[in-house]
Amino acid sequence: MSASAAPVTVTPRSGPAPAPAPEGTEPPRHAAASWAQARRRAHDAPRPLAPRTVPLADAPGLTLAGELAALHPLPSFDTAAMDGYAVAGPGPWRVRGAVRAGISWPGGLGAGECLAISTGAQVPAGAYAVLPLESAVLVDGDRVLGPVLPPGRHIRRTGEDTPAGSVLAPAGTRIGPALAGLAASCGHDSLVVRPRPRVGALITGDELEHTGRPGPGRVRDALGPLLPALIAQLGGETGRLLHVPDQPAGLLAHTVHAMQDVDIVVVTGSTSVGATDQLRRLLGDAGARMVVDTVDCRPGHPMLLAELPAGRWVVGLPGNPYAALVAAHTLLGPLIAGLSGRTLPALPQVPVTGPVRPRAGLTRLVPVTWDGPGARIADGHRAAFLRGAAMGDALAALPPDWSDGDPAPLILTTN
Repeated sequence: MSASAAPVTVTPRSGPAPAPAPEGTEPPRHAAASWAQARRRAHDAPRPLAPRTVPLADAPGLTLAGELAALHPLPSFDTAAMDGYAVAGPGPWRVRGAVRAGISWPGGLGAGECLAISTGAQVPAGAYAVLPLESAVLVDGDRVLGPVLPPGRHIRRTGEDTPAGSVLAPAGTRIGPALAGLAASCGHDSLVVRPRPRVGALITGDELEHTGRPGPGRVRDALGPLLPALIAQLGGETGRLLHVPDQPAGLLAHTVHAMQDVDIVVVTGSTSVGATDQLRRLLGDAGARMVVDTVDCRPGHPMLLAELPAGRWVVGLPGNPYAALVAAHTLLGPLIAGLSGRTLPALPQVPVTGPVRPRAGLTRLVPVTWDGPGARIADGHRAAFLRGAAMGDALAALPPDWSDGDPAPLILTTN
């Protein structure tokens, strides 16, 4: 589903409503993970998805399932690096003809002979260098004068960039435009890849409006437009996006279990322990394995990650938009990387400045903008407010002992 597709609101089917979950079935609570632990657990929990072979044109955005090796040397023949003359022996040189890119010259050159040559053309046998056009003087229409050049000057030798069989990229590399071009230049028409994990998104809450300005007591849904684009940025593919009301009580569980065609179910809201929060109870009823049960960070503390017995993953994000964004970068991004066979990326650390007070035992996630060699904390990062994240370049994870100007790890959010 694309980011512009219209979301669907789930409504109860005719007939008896799903039965509310019985009291006391919430799974046992675990100790909260640190922010760094949560990222690592989310990445390490899954096995990578099964590989498949796709045409090269379909590979960008996917992940290499195996090493990318060169099927032939690059360059695959001695190549002119300049427009000019391929020269043999000492000058002056008699012009034998011309060779252009894509055409081979039959035979070779003898001493005192040359060929006019274009950049990228195959250098003929016998030539020891390419005399640049701007350094050559053509005399009487068939003789060339120019300076003496060292052997190999302006020639790219066969295999100079890479020999045949050499590994150009390891398994787990995310395929971008440059890697797709590299694969093509090395002779590949298809690649063995890990597919994008399919993600189903369920946005809960009776108070949400999906168009226009919200009325009294209502709020505009920000996560419906945010999530598909964020999932794509993290390397996933949105399968379905549904709005699920809080009532009847069993509707969320019914909808989660009905999402059989996805690898990950993301649930926004319903992660806490309030009267309308159902996610933990449905996970307990389903016998889910809890991987992350709350994180020592602000915002996003009640986020969670669990594995259903059938092997699907459930990521619980808070309902407040900025808190949900933080939680998605903490759990959903690393989970998608793990399912895709990618390593958990190391986070760059730079000095961060700004007026934020650390809280004992908690990592603070704040939006930042580049400020010379460091980063400055952006305004507008309350749990429900996205202005700072929308205008920022990264999220800084400020550790509990951070002081103004100390280095902090960054999650880059613009690409």
